[in-house]
Amino acid sequence: MENDNSDSRTKRRKIALITGSSSGIGFETSLLLARNGIYTYATMRNLSKSQEILDITKKECLPLKVLTLDVTDEKLIQKAIDMVMHEQNRIDILVNNAGYSLVGALEQISMDEIKEEFETNFFGIIKLIQKVLPQMRKQRSGRIINISSLAGRIGLPLVSAYVSSKFALEGLSESLKYEVQDFGIHVILIEPGVIKTNFIKNLKIGKQVITSENGDGNTSSADLPYAEITQKRISAFKPRFEKGSSPKEVADTILEAVTSDKPEFRYIVGEDASKLMDIRKNTSDEEFGKIVMNSVLEAR
Repeated sequence: MENDNSDSRTKRRKIALITGSSSGIGFETSLLLARNGIYTYATMRNLSKSQEILDITKKECLPLKVLTLDVTDEKLIQKAIDMVMHEQNRIDILVNNAGYSLVGALEQISMDEIKEEFETNFFGIIKLIQKVLPQMRKQRSGRIINISSLAGRIGLPLVSAYVSSKFALEGLSESLKYEVQDFGIHVILIEPGVIKTNFIKNLKIGKQVITSENGDGNTSSADLPYAEITQKRISAFKPRFEKGSSPKEVADTILEAVTSDKPEFRYIVGEDASKLMDIRKNTSDEEFGKIVMNSVLEAR
């Protein structure tokens, strides 16, 4: 466990707050931390999706509680933080996991859609961090785990808003770690590749995005410049995610990050992510661009 300044603090049960816990990475992480003795507040926007995690919690007698939290709603964020502080008087671990991807060529997605994505994937994280930092500074300890993505290191076509939000999260995290390290607070990035989750179900396609399937048959190809490439990209999503790594692999990595005495700043998760990062390091921009266009857009 994390080294604290006194034996009493070391023995005290850690308290975790996790966003996006209804499924996937957040679901598995909430259960895994609780199974390892960390009192876990699993949060989600819609409590109607909480039955599965509640059933497992009851069956295994886990130290886990479900709370409502929408990262775009500052009042709900404050309410959740207040609840944790009232019950535990501390927060040791914050896992910022909630997020989604907006699909479409940049020319075809609106500023409102881009802002909405950033509200969830980036600004919501800032709001949560700002709420927990005063308590972590007071404690002189804490772990802030930001779930980034391979897309936070590598640009990918037709998800420019999502990629931009993750690049922003990477920069935020790297800057923040220098600001808070003297207070015993660790900021950690988790960078998964393709993970088998509900990510596909949560994809949002821009309202003005036209594909070869939803386009008007009377419209000329000149007026649908991104239709074919967009359709290929969307068609490739499902088979790729079905072959993805298990969210349990990400949860295992998060557990390592929150329990290690000396956690790393970045953790790459998934064989696909590791391989692609190695390729990126050893190829030119032009060569890597060809790999992206030949593989990422290939419908499989």
